[in-house]
Amino acid sequence: MEVLQSLAVGFVHVFAPANLVALTVGLLLGLLIAVLPGLTLVMGVVLALPFTYTMDVTAAIILLTAMYVAGTYAGAWTSILFHVPGEPIDVPMLWDGYAMARKGEAAKALGWTLTAALVGGLSAATAMVALAQPVARIALTFSTPEYFAIIFFGLASVVSLGGSSLANALISLFAGLLIATVGVDDTYGAHRFTFGVPILSDGIDYLVVMVGAFGLGEVFLRMEQRFTSAPLQSVDRVSTRLPTLREAAAVKGTYARGTLLGILIGIVPGAGATVASFLSYGVEAQYGRRKALMGSGIPEGIVAPQTAATSSVGGAMIPLITMGIPGSGATAIILGAFLLHGLQPGPQVFETSSEIVYAVFASIFVGVIGMCLIGYFAARYLVRVLELPEVIVSAYVVMCCILGAFAARNNITDVWLIVVFGAVGYLCERFRFPITPMVLGVILGPLAETNFMTTMISFGNDWT
Repeated sequence: MEVLQSLAVGFVHVFAPANLVALTVGLLLGLLIAVLPGLTLVMGVVLALPFTYTMDVTAAIILLTAMYVAGTYAGAWTSILFHVPGEPIDVPMLWDGYAMARKGEAAKALGWTLTAALVGGLSAATAMVALAQPVARIALTFSTPEYFAIIFFGLASVVSLGGSSLANALISLFAGLLIATVGVDDTYGAHRFTFGVPILSDGIDYLVVMVGAFGLGEVFLRMEQRFTSAPLQSVDRVSTRLPTLREAAAVKGTYARGTLLGILIGIVPGAGATVASFLSYGVEAQYGRRKALMGSGIPEGIVAPQTAATSSVGGAMIPLITMGIPGSGATAIILGAFLLHGLQPGPQVFETSSEIVYAVFASIFVGVIGMCLIGYFAARYLVRVLELPEVIVSAYVVMCCILGAFAARNNITDVWLIVVFGAVGYLCERFRFPITPMVLGVILGPLAETNFMTTMISFGNDWT
């Protein structure tokens, strides 16, 4: 009862004019950043952090949290409509979201995304309020072996998404892991595969690989077809089409699995929405009721990653608030915002600043609902871009890819690299090598290596 009373006070704080404005601005910024390829959620929160210096602490944390919530949702729009993921979280959305759009059901795909985000977000927010302290204590016992096991499972799961050829999926995955080794070894400081090129000392940014392979690769494929492929769908009366209760009930198991996975993975520090999204899709592809149809444009392939991605927000906030341990990159920045305003997250924060904590909890409930309302109407007009000629849409995609690649590190070399990986993506499509395992290898490879090496050093190279 005390928790509910504190949460009610939190809602009162959220609807204060200044905090409500901060929430709305945060949602809009999060949605905008998520749909721009190359601008990651973490990057957006980092860019917004300096502007919170002069804000009230509650408004500042609410703004950044709203960006975090919205950033796990809107990137699915570009994945579904343009085959360009806004960031790694949205890569699994390509498999069924874009496939559904190509079948003339883009509005339906957007509707499934919205409901998945709503269910995952609200469920995780409820779990966050109810289970914050006990669950965070369990997550605190995780160490590098457990982190490596989770990442390894994520890598193993995505191999199952290689279609009919396991060999092609494995080749693609190991290619991604090889790309991830370029740069300076974090453990021993050795230069690997840099070939004397200074920019390669920092490694090849996953954004370059992701945007190039998925974005430019698709454009190159359209160029080969001389932009003569059929339009995505008729847009005479298109709008976001929400699934009926019967349709939603048919995939209730997927909603439940995705939400639970998202919360659990979100709690684990360092895992985040990307791992949750990929894992959820992989689990659905292996154990789902219609696993044989995954990748062909079915609702389960949209619901699984989206519920996991959105619900991971609530999970990641649990260790942040109760233990001061960020569960993801974005929550690490939010932790910085807490410290910037003189607050130290941890068990004592419930006694010293409970009003702020429960205002943040309440803002996630309001933020999820507000995000879906804004998304419903924004996506309704966004799909009108399908009226544009395919060559114009492709030009927009190329422009976003180039801007996104340059924005990552402000280096012209990355622009040339996305062209290279665009060619790689095109060749993968032509010769039926799945791109997703390669991209996941680039994203999770460094995390897997760091946790593996740390584990081996900690246990004296003892494999047992």
